[in-house]
Amino acid sequence: MLSETTPDDEEGSEPAGHDRQAAGRVTLRTDLRAVLPEAGVAFGVTAAVFVFLYARVESGDSATVAVMPFMADAGTYWMYLLSQAFGWSALLWAWGTVMLGLLLSGQRPAWIPGSPQVLERWHRTTSLTTMALMFAHALMFAAELVRYEAELAWLERLWVGFADSFVPGWYDSGTGRIAIPIGQGALYLAVPLGLLFYVRHRIGANTWRRLHRFVIVVYVLSVWHTLLYGTNVWYGEWPRTVLWLLQLPVAVLLVMRLVRPARRAERLPVPGRRRGGSLPGWTLRAAGRVAAVAVVLGLVAVVASGHDGGRERPAETPSTAPHAPEGE
Repeated sequence: MLSETTPDDEEGSEPAGHDRQAAGRVTLRTDLRAVLPEAGVAFGVTAAVFVFLYARVESGDSATVAVMPFMADAGTYWMYLLSQAFGWSALLWAWGTVMLGLLLSGQRPAWIPGSPQVLERWHRTTSLTTMALMFAHALMFAAELVRYEAELAWLERLWVGFADSFVPGWYDSGTGRIAIPIGQGALYLAVPLGLLFYVRHRIGANTWRRLHRFVIVVYVLSVWHTLLYGTNVWYGEWPRTVLWLLQLPVAVLLVMRLVRPARRAERLPVPGRRRGGSLPGWTLRAAGRVAAVAVVLGLVAVVASGHDGGRERPAETPSTAPHAPEGE
């Protein structure tokens, strides 16, 4: 989730000497130290979200309880609520790091405060924090499943929790059969794509840059996972509308990034002219820009029309768990 331009990566070049490489290279160890204050803020936000979700369950206003009434006991299902809280914090941090990445990799507007170096460091730390929050989200979901399968022996409970949370295709209940593999895909792409930044001097800046473009796929999968499995946004109410609205600035920045790229090699010259590139390459880039504009228009239509895939609250809510505990 890191930006595509850094001081030692412009146009795929590297510093001339070994000393300059060592002096200018950002290391994972350095960023892990720098991320600690931000991680504290992230966990504070997660705690606030957890308290909010817990209070809504206790008051009976929670959409999660409307979907699964058996979860009305917040004290019993606190690990599931904490998993939800980590998930929402992860999505918020993912939104922030993608926004920073798009700003840094395009022609940065003059009104944005801070030097490019400071913004780049923020982008790196938000990326690392996002990965940690995503993992914590999955881990707490696994912990809740271990607690839930109380009829099994401990080793079996640990396996069920691990497999349902981390093995794609293993979870076999309801919407989770689709939504959980999508979330797993986001996690398993986010980690290597984010950490490749720290070995870009080994794989080459151009290779890293090409791979890094797939980070937007991680974000799309994360939002898709939330829309499908985030019970707090199942119904067509304000939380779901806000989630859709937050995608508008991401899509607009993506269009700006494609239309006005900072790197000359990514611009869209007239095909056939000098340095214009091949016609197939030009067509592919032009199609990408058209698709990005279509996404923006689609998001506007979704928000304006209210047809955002939200469900109507059922008149009679289900009274059973999504699946019976293993062994019953």
